[in-house]
Amino acid sequence: MTHLFSPLDLGPLRLPNRIVVAPMCQYSSIDGEACDWHTQHWATLALSGAGLVIAEATAVEPRGRISWADLGLWDDATETAFARSLATVRRWSPTRMGVQLAHAGRKASTHRPWEHGGAPIAPGQPNGWQTVAPSALAYDDGQPLPEALDGAGIDAIVEAFVASARRAARLGLDLIELHAAHGYLLHQFLSPLSNRRADAYGGGLEHRMRLVLRVFDAVAAALPASMALGVRISATDWVEGGWDLAQSIALAQALDARGCHYLHVSSGGLHPAQRIAAGPGYQVPFAEAIRSEVDMPVVAVGLITEPQQAEAILAEGRGDAVALARAMLYDPRWPWHAAAELGAQVAAPPQYLRSAPRGHGESLLAATGSAG
Repeated sequence: MTHLFSPLDLGPLRLPNRIVVAPMCQYSSIDGEACDWHTQHWATLALSGAGLVIAEATAVEPRGRISWADLGLWDDATETAFARSLATVRRWSPTRMGVQLAHAGRKASTHRPWEHGGAPIAPGQPNGWQTVAPSALAYDDGQPLPEALDGAGIDAIVEAFVASARRAARLGLDLIELHAAHGYLLHQFLSPLSNRRADAYGGGLEHRMRLVLRVFDAVAAALPASMALGVRISATDWVEGGWDLAQSIALAQALDARGCHYLHVSSGGLHPAQRIAAGPGYQVPFAEAIRSEVDMPVVAVGLITEPQQAEAILAEGRGDAVALARAMLYDPRWPWHAAAELGAQVAAPPQYLRSAPRGHGESLLAATGSAG
């Protein structure tokens, strides 16, 4: 058996293989509600044969959206819309489904990426609102200033994550990923570049980690034992004096001690001065370094595009699973093609079994049992 197509346990959740579809924002919601676009998008990914599909960064409150068109899970309307799309997907696919819960902090209130380059929208402008952050520091020069959260504001953020997690549990999702990466609110508290607080949530590393750990503990306490809970982090800001690998290892160890089921290791997104040394598998060394210091599984991500590349990462012990994002958009049957190349087997709907290349047949595609 290949490493890529071997099972993996994320706490209580068993994945049939180690291919994870990473969260990808779709900027296609109205008032935070999932729509037909989400139904077809999730269904496409759920029929791919991947072991786990994680729905996009999903805001825990309206001001936590990156853009006005972001997905949310903060009230009955957003929960009902999410449930409707998820039910259609689940009718046809047994794929494990998760959601990434997020708050954009100072990177909220923007245009969609294909409109005005995703530029910030100032409070009072159409589709704009006042953002919040650990400190009143804008992401970049000339951008709107966020309001620094006070103690009551921090308490409300924690409660918002818990409330959204309870909604995710009611939806029957298999997994929650807390978004503490890419310069969004939880990451903003971690990095000394964005957190200049002088209270219990700022200053030394222990204080800057406090909110992430508090959110994790509160969400974990609210979830059923059957539901997996992990965290996505940026291992480095790629800026001198910012959040870095050593601090990420300290956070990972603290989460590991609390029973975190996995860590998803990305990088960057916090500061415009970042200088990212991008290339095939460029973030994998961060995952490898963290993996050597914790017991929980670690998911590697970042320009992992080829089956042999993914297999090697796992075979060499550099990660426990691999996450793909844009590669899955470009080739929604990537797991099928990987199975063919590696001589493995992957699940597929019985309606699609006859599509296997001549000579592979059902040795490549195994029926999921979902015939309608």
